[in-house]
Amino acid sequence: MDEVTIYHNPACGTSRNTLGLIRNGGIEPRVIEYLKTPPDRATLLALIAAMQVPVREVVRAKESLYADLGLAEADDAALVDAMLAHPVLINRPIVVTARGTKLCRPSEAVLDILPQPQRGAFSKEDGQPVVDAAGNRIG
Repeated sequence: MDEVTIYHNPACGTSRNTLGLIRNGGIEPRVIEYLKTPPDRATLLALIAAMQVPVREVVRAKESLYADLGLAEADDAALVDAMLAHPVLINRPIVVTARGTKLCRPSEAVLDILPQPQRGAFSKEDGQPVVDAAGNRIG
């Protein structure tokens, strides 16, 4: 079975929903609580490169620390430094599979890179259905 890794924050609903979708596919992922075990520079840069997104997309601009540190005009190097110094600034969840690496916002974006189909119905914590009883994506 393909290994799946999730950079997870258990306090985040999107992250919990993403983890639930991974498990609904019959996969027990490697869970990295990145606030407790933050990635090092090489890992963070590799994740960003694998996602093929701008560095700024991986920064959580909604965090008050983002404004406190004046990151709105920061360059990529300063953003990476800030995420390494303050892991709460890393947007989540990031999921790594053999099919790709993705920032899974919204949580159902994880379905694009999971190596196995869903095994049954799944609804988000707020009750929004994402997968039907046959394991098919809704919407």
